[in-house]
Amino acid sequence: MSDYKPLSVQYLSGAVRVSQPASPKPVTLESSACEVMTDLRYVSAAVISPDTPMEIANTYMMQRGIRSLFVMNQDNTLGGIITATDILGEKPLRFIQERRIRHNEILVLDMMTPLDKLEAIPVGEVEHAKVGNIVASLRESGRLHTLVIENQIDSLPKICGIFSWTQIEKQLGAVIMPTNVAKSFAEIETTLIGS
Repeated sequence: MSDYKPLSVQYLSGAVRVSQPASPKPVTLESSACEVMTDLRYVSAAVISPDTPMEIANTYMMQRGIRSLFVMNQDNTLGGIITATDILGEKPLRFIQERRIRHNEILVLDMMTPLDKLEAIPVGEVEHAKVGNIVASLRESGRLHTLVIENQIDSLPKICGIFSWTQIEKQLGAVIMPTNVAKSFAEIETTLIGS
């Protein structure tokens, strides 16, 4: 440790401000889609294990100010996704009635949308897309979120980003009217199972 010298300090006095992060840059439908993507190569993904009680997942989302979590298997691969709508919607009530269990016994595994029911846009498509293309894709799918995948030659594919309807509206500074009724991953899963 003797190789390191202490840094010089400056004593504070008078008026001093505290830096604040810049608010998200306003965008238009013509802006690059990358400007509204949460890029998981630079921002840590919010993750949870499938055997976590659903109520803890909800608390975790509220504490972080987010509306979805990646559900990770023990081998650190993606098992699915759980959203606030999955937790706060009708799905838990139906599950309680079907299984005759208490609300606090429901696990993330019981409410999540599993991997095989998810889809993602290749990152190469996103790099050349505009915000309007993402809005059109979300409208077409009827979803509030869509994932972005990076296919790698030498390893497993990785989810490298996520688009959120709410985040896009916030950055546009406007409410976007969906052409379809927006659905959660859980509602889409229910539709697929019912077919």
